[in-house]
Amino acid sequence: APGGTGMGLPAAVRDRVAAVHRGSSLPERLRLYDGWAARYEQVRGTRRGQDRRGAALSPLTAVSPQDVAALEYRAPYLAAASLAFTFPAPRAEARLLDVACGTGLVARELHRRGFRCLHGVDGSAGMLERARSTGLYQELRLCILGRESLPAPAEHYDAVTVVGALGEGQVPSTALPELLRVTKPGGFLCLTTRSNPSNLRYKAELEAALGQLERSGAWQKLLAQEVEYWEKATSEEESTQGTGYIPGVVYIYQKCPVPHLEES
Repeated sequence: APGGTGMGLPAAVRDRVAAVHRGSSLPERLRLYDGWAARYEQVRGTRRGQDRRGAALSPLTAVSPQDVAALEYRAPYLAAASLAFTFPAPRAEARLLDVACGTGLVARELHRRGFRCLHGVDGSAGMLERARSTGLYQELRLCILGRESLPAPAEHYDAVTVVGALGEGQVPSTALPELLRVTKPGGFLCLTTRSNPSNLRYKAELEAALGQLERSGAWQKLLAQEVEYWEKATSEEESTQGTGYIPGVVYIYQKCPVPHLEES
């Protein structure tokens, strides 16, 4: 189990996380992202991309390093490890799209596991500026998934990740077909969401959409890993059975190959 006792988060952290997940307008959320990105790495004595203990930071793009360390957010590590487990070698030549890439913290985890050809999109110009400074991406583009099409041709990527952005008030579940569009037949999709009370309605909608696409033959589910200690809860109401943490889940899907049509 992760360290710490749960809860006890600074009020400023709770407020920032709540601001992202509640029903604020899109321009307001992007303004928040840009503002936090500007000070994302301003932690004295801390190496970029790590917390004070040297652990890789998360892609929870709305918060600062202090916030990430306080939340003990584990999705980047879990998502990258799950994708690497299911992804066939070689990884270095595989082209990946990191959707809602934030400052590039998912990319750091993927890079550690041998993935080298990384593209990223995010709705925040401030976050993209920080992601660019990592030097981990070959291409970065501004894109608000759910309102815009991804800036990529069909069947372009060997894998697509969406970590930390599938939730209430963020990327809608209706964006799933667009993720599939840019994935190669046989390619992989790594998705995460939270299972805390305020996100259960969204999670139900997401899983209904995931299931519908699977029944239609668009993809097949390889993994659905429930994680009890996903991150610290921001309130007692969100806490799971008094642990002080909220749960989450990692999904891995594989896009089904396009059936071969014989010439008549």
